[in-house]
Order: sequence, then C-alpha cells, then structure tokens
Amino acid sequence: MARLAVNKTKAVCSIFLVLVLLLSLASSSCAFRSGRNTGQGADSNLANNDYSSSILSGGLERTYIVHVGAGHDKNRPTPLLIVLHGGGGDGQGMIKLTGFNDVADENNFIVVYPDGFEKHWNDGRAVQSYSAQTQNIDDVAFISALIDHLSGEYNIDAKRVYVTGMSNGAFMSNRLGCELSNKIAAIAPIAGNMPANIAPVCAPARPVSALIINGTEDPLVPWSGGYAHIGQVKLGEVLSVEETVKFWVDNAKCSSPPLIAQLPDKDPSDGTSVTTETYKGCADSAEVILYKVEGGGHTWPGGPQYLPRLIIGSTSRDFNASEVIWQFFSQHPIQ
Repeated sequence: MARLAVNKTKAVCSIFLVLVLLLSLASSSCAFRSGRNTGQGADSNLANNDYSSSILSGGLERTYIVHVGAGHDKNRPTPLLIVLHGGGGDGQGMIKLTGFNDVADENNFIVVYPDGFEKHWNDGRAVQSYSAQTQNIDDVAFISALIDHLSGEYNIDAKRVYVTGMSNGAFMSNRLGCELSNKIAAIAPIAGNMPANIAPVCAPARPVSALIINGTEDPLVPWSGGYAHIGQVKLGEVLSVEETVKFWVDNAKCSSPPLIAQLPDKDPSDGTSVTTETYKGCADSAEVILYKVEGGGHTWPGGPQYLPRLIIGSTSRDFNASEVIWQFFSQHPIQ
C-alpha cells in the first residue's frame, strides 16, 4: 500500500511537471523573439510601433512591451490598455494570444504587456509555488507606477486606462479593480474569478465596470468556485463566477435585472455556445457584463487553441474576446 501511495504521488507530480512544461512551451510558441531594451527606443526584433523597456518598482527591474496604435497623435489624449499574462507566461505571449496590437491600430489606443515577477502575478491567492506571492511582490504598486510612467511618455487619457488579463492575469485584474480603481476605469478578467482572499478586503473607491468571460468547462478554474488547480495540485481558492459577477454588480449598485441574450453560434464545431448577462442601471454609468461560454475551457475566445482540448478545454469561435473587450472599454471611461 505504501508503494502504491508513493507511485500515485509520483504520477501526480509527473503530470503536474508535464503540464507546466506544456504551458511554458505554449507561452514560448505565442511569443515573439525579442531582447530586452531597458532604455527608450525601438528594439530591432519588434515592429516599428513596438518597444520593450523597464522601470524600477519595489527595488526590482520590471519589464514590459508597448505597442503604440498606428494612428497615435501625441496632441490628443490616448486610451491605455494593460494586458496581463497568465501564470508561467509573459507579456510577449499575450501579443499573439490576444491580437490586441491589431485592435489598437484600428481603434487608436496604446497597449502595454507587462511581465510578472518570475512569470507570475501576486493576485492574492497565496500560492506557495509562486515566488511573486510567497515574496508578496507589490504588483499593484508596479502597475500604478507603470501607468504613471507611460503617462509621462505619452498623452494618456487618465479617464481611459483599462486592464484585462487571462487566468493569473484575470485574478490580478480583479485585484487591480479593487485596489487601483482611482486609476483604472474598467476591468475584463478572462478565465479567472475573484480570489477568495481578496474579496473580503476589496473596497473600490468608485463603481467599476467589469466584463467577465468564463467557460463553464474550464478544467483549471472551476465555474462553481473552490480551488484553481492543475490536476490534484491546488493553486489558491477563488469565488464562483456567479459570486464574482455579484460582487461587481453590488459594487456598481446596479438596480436593473440582467438582460439575457444568446449569441449566434457562428462555429457549431467548436463545442461552445455563448450567453450574455448585462447589468445596467448602475451608479456613475457603470456596467457589468458576463459572457458565459457554455462548453468553453481555459482559453481566450477567438484566440488560438494554444494547447490541446484535453488539457485546457475548448476555444470558442463564436466571438472575438479582444474586439468585445475593447468595445466594452471604449464605452466606460471614469465618470
């Protein structure tokens, strides 16, 4: 029996290591090869409107990539979008996963892809395998400093700063909505609910608009809440999707019942269907919308199927998350 228990433990650990490796490979396959440029100016490995740079925050050099929309006019205040990667990834990987550079070119905003500390964000889950969380890295301060830094370089519209992210980046988006609402107009967490440790202390300074996109069959972040996990390895406790939506609805003081709508099933072969819940009648013209992706997995709708369905579930082709996110953000500046 003891040998059986040891073998079972080894099997679980092996599965975990394989998944970590696959996630790292997926992140690398989504990334552009690029050196780091710690000063201003273009990196020869990036597009003309892109550059990589860094700032100091909390005594650490924190890196990021910026894409300036093709129609940028320095004489006009420009919106800023912050895109946060998932655990084990980096900012480069989010460029290809989301396609936000193209959306920025079409809609004239600046997008920044920051890097977490050792590929993770301190989103408040207290995951013991993440250095960012065991060392209590102050990522809220980093993002705040990054907003200030970019505002000093560009004519950023202070009322139109937004944040989105996937998985670890989605958990962090929820935390930023709680703690940085004086600078962030709206959030859009994808495949990541409100961390259970953050909810009791979350006190936004104003109503925050939120667009929430989750798959009902996400194998890593359970729709019904509990522990995020890879196999049997627990990665911190989170609220359910319904509880996360209710939190932001209550924060925004939305008075009207949700408007329920079904999106057209543009690709029946993807195994998903999408229902939206839109909460209006909120304070300060805020709004909360849930995209419930029936059959959807731990994925970015409209993005690549970056790992097999067996591991991360299905990617919906019924809508493009990046386009929907920007449309939502563009309607919700700080009042």
